[in-house]
Amino acid sequence: MDEEIKFYLDEAEESMGKALQHTSLELSRIRAGKASPAMLEGLRVDYYGTPTPVSQVANIATPDARTLFIKPWEKNMLGEIVKAIKNSDLGLNPQSDAEGVRLNIPPMTEERRRDLVKQVKSESESGRVRIRGIRKDVNDALRKLLKDGASEDAIKDAEAKVQKATDSYIVKVDDLVSKKEAEIMTI
Repeated sequence: MDEEIKFYLDEAEESMGKALQHTSLELSRIRAGKASPAMLEGLRVDYYGTPTPVSQVANIATPDARTLFIKPWEKNMLGEIVKAIKNSDLGLNPQSDAEGVRLNIPPMTEERRRDLVKQVKSESESGRVRIRGIRKDVNDALRKLLKDGASEDAIKDAEAKVQKATDSYIVKVDDLVSKKEAEIMTI
């Protein structure tokens, strides 16, 4: 029984770590006014009939804080990259030349910053909900072990450890949020 309890505790820790990683990734996709290759993370281009991440067909550089430069490895991909950016929800206007595609990131208005902070809070709440859902699933599994004959003290200790892990990961999500909010609100 102790091995099963340890298994569920390890599973909870691993799942909560993945939920934190996912939340971090989603927050990195939210534009903070500075040019970042992560902004193009979800962008896919048509590469010989296959939707391919732009990072796999081009080099993405940030020459300065307000510019992204995308240099495709094959010149014929310029048009596809421009088309993908125009069709995306990035809200950016690509400018292409013989070398590559330049994206100028406009400075954000105060209203846009507030909207992004709301988006950050929404995304972080999704992360917290995922973490609490993992806690619920693990606690349900532990209660099932109790019915199967595990000792009540061992289950209570395990539930306390799961709660401690949950609290720890929620604090980590809150830390991510405060850093992202500061990044967005910095002009």
